[in-house]
Amino acid sequence: MEDEFSKLIRRMNPPRVVIDNDICEHATVILVDGVNGHGLLLEIIQVLNYLDLLITKAYISSDGGYLMDVFYVTETDGKKITDKGTINYLQSTLETKASFVNSMRSSVGVTPSKEHTSIELTGADRPGLLSEVSAVLTDLSCNVVNAVLWTHNARAAAVLHVTDQSSGYAIEDPERLSKMKELICNVLRGSNDFRTPHMSISSNEMMHRERRLHQMLFADRDFERPESPNHKSSRRPLVTVMDCSDRDYTAVTIRYPDRPKLMFDIVCSLTDMQYEVYHGTVITCSTEAYQEYYIKHIDGFPISSEAERQRVIVCLEAAIERRASEC
Repeated sequence: MEDEFSKLIRRMNPPRVVIDNDICEHATVILVDGVNGHGLLLEIIQVLNYLDLLITKAYISSDGGYLMDVFYVTETDGKKITDKGTINYLQSTLETKASFVNSMRSSVGVTPSKEHTSIELTGADRPGLLSEVSAVLTDLSCNVVNAVLWTHNARAAAVLHVTDQSSGYAIEDPERLSKMKELICNVLRGSNDFRTPHMSISSNEMMHRERRLHQMLFADRDFERPESPNHKSSRRPLVTVMDCSDRDYTAVTIRYPDRPKLMFDIVCSLTDMQYEVYHGTVITCSTEAYQEYYIKHIDGFPISSEAERQRVIVCLEAAIERRASEC
């Protein structure tokens, strides 16, 4: 009944998407307002990332069950969006996303496919890991169509798309898939790794790969830094988490050198940790990005303990650092 009532509310309050090239001299302004839902902000940002648009500024507001989000975006060359096809795609896709909050396994630009088999794996990182996995797949007469691998804090996660060498399509033979899983898990199993490696195989991909990699490394607890005196990292993100008792929120601020998809990585982590963003501001300049979010847990309460505060800090740091290893 609650689900049907939510659908009724959305039908009575259709979303509004405005794309304007006149308001700002340097960027295209995109305004989205409508009924809010958990994960909707992430879905909207993911549409922008799918088109390789850069978010230079953003203002987020979603109190009272409704959202009004404003994004200042440019093409990768720093210019406004002028292509009518791109503008029409943005208009229709954002309206669809704002009308129906999809399940957390769905994503823009991703559809179920029988053209390839999707392999997801996590385990201990080491030199040559991807080569060893590829060698196993070659021995099993599989072609690697594409692969994305992230490594962070001595952990590795990868999503690979493979096809049968003879047919060129997805691999569906249960015995062959079972053998593939057994051999790759043996490769993933490190001699000093106390964590069990994980692998799943599917011919029915249903999630954007970068979103999935974030989830896989988060589940693998890559935010736990190795206790090694030789472990060094590049410039750490400056993440602060503060009480905002007068407004009953938790304030999260991030400072980090600006790069594409930074906002996506942060909002993805907050969403997967079951937090809602009620207000937010994103400002970028030539050297640094500043992002500020006012959040609550989906149960409606702000962060209530020092342990939870520290967990949010280390998880956001990990989400920002992961992309540096993308290949």
